[in-house]
Amino acid sequence: MWSDVDVLTSDDTGTARFDSVSRQETGSGLYQVDTLVKISTANKEKVVIVCQCVIVVADKTVILFDESFQTLLLLLHFDVDAVSVCRGRKFLVVCERNGNLHLVYVPYKKILLTRSVLVVLKPRQKQHEDDLSDEAGQQPGSRTENRKKETFKVSALKSSYCALIFQICSLQIRSLPTMEVCYSLDICSVSCLVQSKINMVRNYLLTKAAQDSHQEFFTVLSRLLHKHMFEEAEKFAITFELDLELVYKVKLDFILEQLASASVGGYGHDVWAELVDEAKTNLMKITDAQYVVDYCLKAPWPTFEMAMKMLNHASSRYSCMQTQEAMARLATFYSLHGSENFNAIAWIEFLNNSDSFGEVLTHLRDGDMRGAQLLWLRNEIAAEFDENKLETLLSAIPLDLSSRDLGPWFRKVLVPFVRRVLPRGQRVLAKWLWQKARDLELTEKDSWPQNGLDLAVLGVPSLWTWLISDDSSSREEVENLKSLVSHLHQLLDLHQKYNCKLSLSVFEKVVAFFMLDKVLAPQLIAATVENAIVPYTQEHNIPFDELLLQYIKDLLQRCSSRTTTLFTEWEAKAVAVLNCMTDADLKVDAVLEIMQKAVVPWSSVVEKLVQQYLEMDGPKQELLKESYCLMEIRKLLRGYGISNFNLSTSTQVMRLIRYILKQDLPMSLEDSLTLAEAYKLPISQINYLYLIQLSSHGKEILCVLKKLSSAEAECVIERLTAWARLQLEDKDHISEEHKKHQMVITQVMVEALKYLQIIKRDDPLKSLECENNLDMFKAIAHLQEDFDVFFTPFNYEDPIIRKQIQERHITAYENTRYRHSSAKKSVTTPVVANDPDGKTKTISTEAGLRRLGRQLQRTEQELWSDLALRALGAGKVDKALKILSELYEHHYNSSTGRVLFTAAKMLCQMLEADVPMVLPEGMDLPAVIHDLACQAITVCDSDLLLDCLELCKCTRIAMDVYHQCQLSDNFDFMAKDFNLTGKDSFSQWIFQDVFNEDCIVLDPMSVLPVQYEITNCLLPVTKLYPLDCSCLSHCSFDNGSNYLPPLLGPITNMLQMLQECTQLELTLRVLVNSYGSCLQHVTSNIMDLKLSVQLYDAQELKKYNKCLSDLRNKTTLCLNAVAVALLNKVFNWRVVDCDLAIGLCTLLPKAEVLKILWKVIDNTWQNYDKILAVAKVGANLCSLYNEPEEQRKFLSVITDAEWGIKLGKLEVRKRKLILKHVDEHAFCLDRDRVIIQYISTFLLVQEGEEEEECDLGSGKEALQPLGNADVLERVLQIIPLLHSTSELTETLCASMFKLSPYNYERIEVVLTVIRAADENVTDFSVSQALALLQHLKSYKRVCPPSDVESLFLFENGLMSNSLSKIRLPFHLLIQTKHYWKIITPELSEETFPTLLLISKLMKVSLDKLYMSAANHVFEKKIKPLLLEQRKKAQNHSYNRETFKKAKTMMKFIHCIQNPELAAATAHSITQELPPGHEKTQSLRFCLALGEAWLKDSKLEEAARNRGETFLSKLRLQFQRSATENTLISNRLSSPEHLKLTGLPTRLIAALYEHCSVEQRFREPGGQTYSDIHAAVKEIATINNVDLVKIRNIMLEKWICKTGLAVTKVSQTQSLHLPSLEFLNKTILFFCTCRKPVIIQTVYYLKCYIFVTQLEALNIPYTVQSFVNSPKEGLVKGLWKNHSHEPQAVRLIADLCLEYQVYDPQLWNSLLQRLHGFNLISHLQKVLDAIMAVPALCPFLLSLDLRAIASDFEKVDLHAFALGALCLIPCVKTREREIKAFLSATNLVTVLSQVDELMDTGELAGIPSKVRFSSNVNVN
Repeated sequence: MWSDVDVLTSDDTGTARFDSVSRQETGSGLYQVDTLVKISTANKEKVVIVCQCVIVVADKTVILFDESFQTLLLLLHFDVDAVSVCRGRKFLVVCERNGNLHLVYVPYKKILLTRSVLVVLKPRQKQHEDDLSDEAGQQPGSRTENRKKETFKVSALKSSYCALIFQICSLQIRSLPTMEVCYSLDICSVSCLVQSKINMVRNYLLTKAAQDSHQEFFTVLSRLLHKHMFEEAEKFAITFELDLELVYKVKLDFILEQLASASVGGYGHDVWAELVDEAKTNLMKITDAQYVVDYCLKAPWPTFEMAMKMLNHASSRYSCMQTQEAMARLATFYSLHGSENFNAIAWIEFLNNSDSFGEVLTHLRDGDMRGAQLLWLRNEIAAEFDENKLETLLSAIPLDLSSRDLGPWFRKVLVPFVRRVLPRGQRVLAKWLWQKARDLELTEKDSWPQNGLDLAVLGVPSLWTWLISDDSSSREEVENLKSLVSHLHQLLDLHQKYNCKLSLSVFEKVVAFFMLDKVLAPQLIAATVENAIVPYTQEHNIPFDELLLQYIKDLLQRCSSRTTTLFTEWEAKAVAVLNCMTDADLKVDAVLEIMQKAVVPWSSVVEKLVQQYLEMDGPKQELLKESYCLMEIRKLLRGYGISNFNLSTSTQVMRLIRYILKQDLPMSLEDSLTLAEAYKLPISQINYLYLIQLSSHGKEILCVLKKLSSAEAECVIERLTAWARLQLEDKDHISEEHKKHQMVITQVMVEALKYLQIIKRDDPLKSLECENNLDMFKAIAHLQEDFDVFFTPFNYEDPIIRKQIQERHITAYENTRYRHSSAKKSVTTPVVANDPDGKTKTISTEAGLRRLGRQLQRTEQELWSDLALRALGAGKVDKALKILSELYEHHYNSSTGRVLFTAAKMLCQMLEADVPMVLPEGMDLPAVIHDLACQAITVCDSDLLLDCLELCKCTRIAMDVYHQCQLSDNFDFMAKDFNLTGKDSFSQWIFQDVFNEDCIVLDPMSVLPVQYEITNCLLPVTKLYPLDCSCLSHCSFDNGSNYLPPLLGPITNMLQMLQECTQLELTLRVLVNSYGSCLQHVTSNIMDLKLSVQLYDAQELKKYNKCLSDLRNKTTLCLNAVAVALLNKVFNWRVVDCDLAIGLCTLLPKAEVLKILWKVIDNTWQNYDKILAVAKVGANLCSLYNEPEEQRKFLSVITDAEWGIKLGKLEVRKRKLILKHVDEHAFCLDRDRVIIQYISTFLLVQEGEEEEECDLGSGKEALQPLGNADVLERVLQIIPLLHSTSELTETLCASMFKLSPYNYERIEVVLTVIRAADENVTDFSVSQALALLQHLKSYKRVCPPSDVESLFLFENGLMSNSLSKIRLPFHLLIQTKHYWKIITPELSEETFPTLLLISKLMKVSLDKLYMSAANHVFEKKIKPLLLEQRKKAQNHSYNRETFKKAKTMMKFIHCIQNPELAAATAHSITQELPPGHEKTQSLRFCLALGEAWLKDSKLEEAARNRGETFLSKLRLQFQRSATENTLISNRLSSPEHLKLTGLPTRLIAALYEHCSVEQRFREPGGQTYSDIHAAVKEIATINNVDLVKIRNIMLEKWICKTGLAVTKVSQTQSLHLPSLEFLNKTILFFCTCRKPVIIQTVYYLKCYIFVTQLEALNIPYTVQSFVNSPKEGLVKGLWKNHSHEPQAVRLIADLCLEYQVYDPQLWNSLLQRLHGFNLISHLQKVLDAIMAVPALCPFLLSLDLRAIASDFEKVDLHAFALGALCLIPCVKTREREIKAFLSATNLVTVLSQVDELMDTGELAGIPSKVRFSSNVNVN
């Protein structure tokens, strides 16, 4: 039992191990673990530990602590299942496993209540202790009574906010809500967490510990450190020899936290100092130097002095690059913010920020130029600097930043940096400066244009002009900037010298404007433009056409305010300027401007100009037309009293259109459409509005609709339809006026929809929709007019409402007709006498009823059908038949078929039932019924076809039965008409009346009802569903119904009556028809017996089987007897019906049939016709029976019978034989020749002869000649009559050329005939000729007929034809003799594709075609353009039109397959070109063609020699021309240079010594110089000259010419330098080299200079030895031996900077020596260079700035002295020194020096500090 309890609350250290589990802690060590109590047991029984609030339960032991866990309140022993305590800890509830519940009063340690209860515990269910907490203040007695009445609920409690999580042998503490583990502890498996309020201060864990566990020292040390008991921890570590530095590091971490809090919380200086001292003390105890450095770098030191002090301490402990860089960053941070604004957090962020460029951008965007400059200078930006960063940098500069602040930094820092580090960035910088300089005109107006010039000049230093040559992409931007500088210089002169203040944009155009303004007469404009404006624009590189366009705009702007027509001379002047422009697009822009500003109405000048350009073609033609249309609208609106208008929205335009339409003038619609078209509004909307207006007034709209296109009319009518429907839907206004309005609308819509139906008749869907709408409006109109019924479209489309109206009117009609017929039978006039035409409001006639039905969408057919069936139902057969006849005649469709079928069936039923009916006299009712059935089957749909067929068969039998019993009025039989001619072919084929049976007359009263009963039994079912059948043969079994028994009785009676009267044929038909229907009925339903058994009832199947068996037996017995008897009747008839006989024979056995046949043959005497017929029957049957012997016998009989018939005919009469003889050779002519002559004469008749024949024949009627298609058809019909077509082909080929060569149609006919003759033609290819005709038909001639064509017509006796103006001569093209004379004049870019197809077809030389095309383009297109350019002095300007045409010409030349011909063609064209860019490019093209010529491997030797000679001469010509063009384009075409075009080496040398070289070096800004480097590079490339060699020669020449001058200067300078002239030329020469050459050459030049300086110190070095020497050793050796010489000190500084030797000790001494030797300027240069060197720059904070200031004072640089004092870190010292300095210094001198000496951009805010300090002192 766990009853051994040891309370250990006084143990401060607790137990280190729990059981055998090693306690491992992870996390930040935030929790202290103490052991309060130990509960142990001797045996190893199951452990149950419960920890709840301050209660500990282990197995059967319960312990209760106080709130501090220091006092044991209660110790009990229970078999505990659950336990809980109230909030005051006065009452304890214990639940045992046996069900007993104990209530314990803790202060008395007494059990107040014990009760046996059954508690159901739910795991993890949250319970609350509120039941006990509220009773904590009551007395024990009363509380006991209350508790007895309550039901207790006890279970384990779980805190909802607990973040302590138990796992297996592990305790974890997780942060909320991220659930990250911040602390974990390995514990024993038998552990429990005390349930109390969990917090970060104290929590209690109950666990099982082993007896032999020992204490871990490191854990105790950690516990002490967690409690921040650093002194105890230090002692503990020393005692147990633990890691002592760990204690110091943890303490330093704690101090680091305190420092962070101090930086944020604003602690006092004493606290800061104490923390810093404590940190420094602990850092001294740590031997890990890197830790010390890291700590000093990451600690947020509260003040600048503390940060500098600790960084110095770290540097003294471990001097490394990290500390040096930190010191440099601290110095930079100090310079940015000062010591008084130092912030620890900001300093740490600044130190850890590696994005120096981002910091620069931040300061720039905030407008802190000083900070941005300082960061730029103090950091190394060049490492990863690119064009994107440059663009980002420039875009970060605020727009409102003054150019005065920006200029110095750009001049001294940024521009040189970009030039040195990123030469390609010059493009970006130049572009930005160009825009910024122009923007200053708006942002800094007071200083304009001087500020713009100062800023723009920064982008064009002397070296830039040369450096851009290696970067062609920068050329344009820099040239623009140079041009801007030039303009600003001139603009500044105007401002300063003449007080003429102009804007830059106006100035760039104003000179030319002044020239044009001086010209008063428009006639002199052209001469002024040619003599003055063109040269000016070329000189200043101003776009010519854009300038003239701008002048026109300016002129219009100035003069358009003169509104009267008396002052329009400016319009003529503007037109004259416009005529001088060359660009077609810009001309149109000018025309548009003139149109907008011209006075309305236009003058004749403006009107003529606009009309001229409206007739032209161009890309802006639509815009021109639109503007012209707007001007026309101004005139239009004046007619409506509208002078000023501004229509900005379509709504406003529509409002104006509605106003115009409401005026209801004759031109309102046309004007509205014009306005809508101008503003791109839908035309249909205007037409719609206008038609609504017409419709509302009842006016005619059809004439308006006919003027619209089909699409517009359709759209308008559809919208009108929707509007009309809305108008008719109005039910609120029922007045007479409203009815009239609706009637007008309906009539208008009927007319409109009729027209729509006409125009959309080819569109089935639209036509159908239109027809539906038309029917509706027609019906509504008729209902309104005839019946006073005003339907809305919605009501009309509702079938229920329509049906109600129809039924009401039909009922009224029937009542009216009934009263009329019964009361006034003698009255023949209508009831309503006031409606003679039948149109009446009350329907009293059938016509009116039909008219109403049509309007209610009840078709006439449906109405008649209903009336017919109504009449039949009333027994009025005559009326019904009349209606049915009309239906069949006028409504021939399937619906009529169904009505006819229904009527016929009804009549059959009426005849069966003997219903009384009214019949006309002499009517054959069964025949009529049969006719109805036949009519029904002809028009019915497929669904009713089988039923109609059955009805036709039955009614035909009934009719034949009736005919066998019908008598005439005189009691004689009604003779049947046997005239077959009166019957249709179908009846003759199906119902042959060859045989007519003789029999006894039947009694109609007996047989007709029975026959119609059979008919009705054969149609027993009423059709309910589609695909269903009502006839017996095709209907399905019905449950409980058997259709066969009702049929058996009538059939038996009928057969008996027919046999009694020997009506054998009818008997056979009735028998076969009835049995066949029954058999088909059964077999169609019982296809599979097994399946039928499952589908139908077995008893029913037996009944069907029995009925069918009885019927089959009766049919079999009756059939043989009837067939034999009937067959004998057939054979005994006067004419044997063979088909009927064969059919009857098939019903009998073969033997019996043959016996009957031979008997008939034997008994017939010389009746050969009968014998022949019977024999034929027998032969056919034997063929069926497969009896060849019997068949031969019958065939023999047939032969004999036929001869008998023939001989019998000879005895009767004789016929004469008439023979027709035709003599084909009556005139002894060659038949083929006659036909050929006819064809040739028929085909080759000329147009004049045809006209003459027409004139001669024009008496009463002029004979029209046959068309070509008719002629061809007739000739093709005649050709087959020829025996041979070769002669025809030869004749037509020879005669074809006598036709007019322009009559393509007749030539095509002749060629088609030749091809149809199918003979070989040797003169030409027929298919080729036909294809040529097809091409010629699609081609329209360009040039007039040539002399060759006239001569051809004359020689062949042909007349000239009007077609010759638009067609090419076919004959001259097909013969190809004069092919090129016809084709060449036609060549153009438009006609070339067709002519190429023709040439390919004719297989002529395509090279010649391409050559001719190229020559044509040159002569007709390019040459005139070049001449025009030459007249305007634009020889060297680019022209888009010329380039386009030249490209086309080159394309033609490229297509020439013969390379020699191609080269010759191009060269001949080039020879005619004037000197200039075009000729150079043409020669280059010729060179490419010549090289391609020589690449041909199959070229012969002679041809190759010709090609090489041609190419060598051409190359020289090209080089001279290209060189000349280069000089001209670069404005270097002086006579001296042009003479050297054949000597490229001398020319390049002369260009390098051009007079402008030194001039541009001395005066970099404001002048535009020629790009000599680009010209030299281009000339060297053209002439294949080694430019490097020439440059070396030039350099050698300059060096040898000038030599090295030894210059002795003062004691501060002594070195060997080349002369200034040499330096100038050498530097410029370097700038002309390529970039790699520059770098290499400059490097070696520096080496030469260093060697020269070493030689001056008597130190022998060669260039090679200097290059290979270790530079750091060289520097230290020089310092050791020559540090006392100023020249050597300066050389050492230069070597250290050049080769990056940054030894701090050496530099400390070196700077002091430079200062000591008074090398101030070199010292300044060195200091500027080392500012970005982290290893050297931090020393600024430790410099003796007061001494430096004193040195500046010695040389009277007071502003620099004050600047040095401003850099003192200590605030008090800085203020004291500045105050003392200013008190003894002239402030005016200081401020003047700031403006004069400190405006360099490299001092990064020092000048502003100096000014501020001076102003503060003054104030």
